[in-house]
Amino acid sequence: MRIIETDADVSEGAEWLARTFPQMKIALAEIGPLPLRRRGDGFAQLLSAIVSQQVSVASANAIWKRMQEHGLTTETAVLAAGDDGLRAAGLSRQKIAYSQALAAADIDYAALRAAPDADVIKTLTAVKGIGVWTAEIYAMFSLGRADVFAPGDLALQIAAQGLYDLPERPSEKQMRAQSLDWSPWRSVAARTLFAYYHVVKGREGIT
Repeated sequence: MRIIETDADVSEGAEWLARTFPQMKIALAEIGPLPLRRRGDGFAQLLSAIVSQQVSVASANAIWKRMQEHGLTTETAVLAAGDDGLRAAGLSRQKIAYSQALAAADIDYAALRAAPDADVIKTLTAVKGIGVWTAEIYAMFSLGRADVFAPGDLALQIAAQGLYDLPERPSEKQMRAQSLDWSPWRSVAARTLFAYYHVVKGREGIT
């Protein structure tokens, strides 16, 4: 199980993709060096992901700042705050339920660091409010897994459509099948497509 920990790891994956896939070579030449994009792991990271669901970046940042100011970034604090405390920080009724479910799940985050990719996804998606996309993004960027992809991500689908000159945006099923070709560096392929998405946006005027 390869873990991406440094810029050199990302470069190794990018070089393999460029050697193996002509379209990836084109994309990488256009976007330049890829960012590491490693994040912290643990409860607070997933709680932040829940806070960010279905709201603008500005709104998510404002709510998360209030959560931090109220000390609501640990399992104990979230459970102790109750509905009223979480509502005061700006969470909707649905997100209150999701946050409490995550806090009560008693996930061993340290153990996830060494768990197989499939087990990570299974453990996280068992929690109400944590979908496959969130679990895959967590595996990629919080745990540094080199061979995980998030085929349901809209930006990845749009980038792949532009890169491969497809008539329609590929579906999640199509993207998952396509990503198998990029193994064992699917996470670096995702980084490439995330970066290439901005190229596509610039060309097509996507906002």
